[in-house]
Amino acid sequence: MADSSLQPEKKEKAGWSTGTKILVGIIALIVVISVIAVVTLTVAVIDSQAGTMFPYSTSYRVSLPDGEPVTIGNTNILVLIMPDGVDTSVDGVKEKLMVGQDRVISPHSARISALGIPLIDTDFQITLKYLGASGNNALFDMTVKTSRQIPELVIRRIIPANMNAQPA
Repeated sequence: MADSSLQPEKKEKAGWSTGTKILVGIIALIVVISVIAVVTLTVAVIDSQAGTMFPYSTSYRVSLPDGEPVTIGNTNILVLIMPDGVDTSVDGVKEKLMVGQDRVISPHSARISALGIPLIDTDFQITLKYLGASGNNALFDMTVKTSRQIPELVIRRIIPANMNAQPA
């Protein structure tokens, strides 16, 4: 009869199996590529052709600082708060708005790319509805209409931070 105490002790294998290591490596690679794709997400904006349909829309409450230019995409907007409304200048074209009036900004096209690869092309149009002044800011309801449904993350890339955009 063999004495079990004399047999060499079997050591347990420490660590992960090869399959687990490969799976973790693949997941890590996907995470790294995803982070790089989000970081390299770019939105190139150009003028659009007239006649495009815009079936999708997203609305925000925004504030534009009085007398400070703001750029949405490649559109330059300047507002000057007046006692009886707001003077708006969009790419040099001026228009006075009273509370409740809309200003429609001409359509543009956007090409969304990540890692240098074009992902989505869409046309979009912005409408600003003047709500009134609050301190040194002109308040607007801003509607972004698009020809294709696109993630809000992409829309937020064209809205500057100083507009304090809040989903409406």
